[in-house]
Amino acid sequence: MPEETGDKSLLEFLDTPQLNCLNEEGEHTLKALLSSKSKNTSSSTYLLSDADEQLLLNIPFNQTVRVRSIVIQSSNLEQAPKTIKLFINKESLGFEDVEDATEPEAAQIFELTEEQVEEGKPISLRFVRFQTVNSLHIFVATNGGDDVTRIDALDILGVPVAGTRDLSGLKKTEE
Repeated sequence: MPEETGDKSLLEFLDTPQLNCLNEEGEHTLKALLSSKSKNTSSSTYLLSDADEQLLLNIPFNQTVRVRSIVIQSSNLEQAPKTIKLFINKESLGFEDVEDATEPEAAQIFELTEEQVEEGKPISLRFVRFQTVNSLHIFVATNGGDDVTRIDALDILGVPVAGTRDLSGLKKTEE
C-alpha cells in the first residue's frame, strides 16, 4: 500500500540516540522496538508500559519528514492502545503537557479500531498538519482495558522532505 503513494517507512530517519518513552517497562523499551529501524516482526520484542496504561513516545527524526500515516500493532486487544494523541515538533513533553490537551494543541486525536491494531493497518493522518515534522510524539491515553499497554509493532509512513539534511550530529543543549 505505501508503495502506491510513494510513502515509505520513515523509521530509517530516526535519531535513535534521542528516542525515549515515558512510563516504559525496563525490559521492553521503545529503543528496543525500533532499534532495527524497520517495522518489528519479532514476537519477543515489544514496548510495554510500566505503572499504568499510559505511554508517551518521543520519536525524533534526523531530518524533516512528512508523515501521512502511522501503524500501531498489538497482539493483545486488552493491552492495545485505544485513545491516541499526536503532537509534533515539541522540545520536551511530559504527561502533564498531554493529558488534557485538545486539538489543535494536539495535532490529531483519535480512537484506534480493533482491526487497525490487530492487522497493523495504516492510520491516515491529517496530512496538512504533518508537513514538516522533526519529531513525533505519540501519547497513549487509554488502552483496551488492561493495566498495561503493549505495542508489538510501530511504523511511521510518509516521505522525507527534499532539501533537508541529516541533523542527528547536532547535539541538544541542556538548559
